[in-house]
Amino acid sequence: MPKTTNTPATAVFALTTLQKAQELVVESYLSVWTGPSGEESSGEAVARHLEATVTLLDKDGWSRVHTYNRDRASGGADADLADDESMTVKQMLRALLRVVRNEIEGDIDLDPRRTLSTALRHVGEDGAHGDPDTAHVASSVLDRLIQAHTGSANARATAWAERQHRTHADITALLCAAARFARTYGPAAAPAQAA
Repeated sequence: MPKTTNTPATAVFALTTLQKAQELVVESYLSVWTGPSGEESSGEAVARHLEATVTLLDKDGWSRVHTYNRDRASGGADADLADDESMTVKQMLRALLRVVRNEIEGDIDLDPRRTLSTALRHVGEDGAHGDPDTAHVASSVLDRLIQAHTGSANARATAWAERQHRTHADITALLCAAARFARTYGPAAAPAQAA
């Protein structure tokens, strides 16, 4: 039976958890270190991606779940956007243009905080510290760590991060443990090929 983890994450991502995660990686059907491109990512590249994710979450903040708040009190963009069959095409276009204009002008309150999965993806999209492959591999590494941590083969890091009692410190501890894991157990960088 999987164990419930209400203890601080910093205490549970110890060496034994990393070793158990490595056993899970070895037992995996598909290579954890190969991304959607079909190419292998080095442990160092994945670790850099995970560390950049920590930096991003420290800068913008972490959110357990995605929220999208609109300032309805001051007439937010969707306050008068009706899904009404009696609206003319002209009225619908005007409403749509209001939404776009308000978003461009910043009338919509976008929460800068990011969830774990969003932060991983944004680091991959940024290109400076990762790419879509390292984002995918980092996510797989996080899953193996959570599986080792909980004892559940079905556990996923994103769902673990969304539990109500989770904290920013828990997420940071998970990401730092995953970076440590990637550097310790991940493949070495492939030597540069001559052109």
